[in-house]
Amino acid sequence: MKTTTSAPSAQALNMQSCIDACSSCHQVCLQMAMNHCLDSGGKHVEPAHFRLMINCADICQTSANLQLSGSTFSSQLCELCANVCEACADNCRTLDGMEDCVRACQACAASCRMATMKH
Repeated sequence: MKTTTSAPSAQALNMQSCIDACSSCHQVCLQMAMNHCLDSGGKHVEPAHFRLMINCADICQTSANLQLSGSTFSSQLCELCANVCEACADNCRTLDGMEDCVRACQACAASCRMATMKH
């Protein structure tokens, strides 16, 4: 007996893309904060910047977790995650050597916005 599988829906693809972007952003922000920022010192470790980087890493991880679990709250959290990622990207753009973080945050924000769009 042959089993047919249907192609994933656009919403499912957007969600998987968002999970991947959130996981990547979590990793990049955490690594950059704990390595590049701590090693660079100065403005890279000012409390507001450092706190934002850790908050971004945390919300990205939580957003991915809620999506993976099928939580009914995932779309609300994705919206907040996009806002935090945009703030983190804007903040990191003002510092040297933070291009990887800016790219990861922008990609995550865009992906979260796509995942929360109604189809």
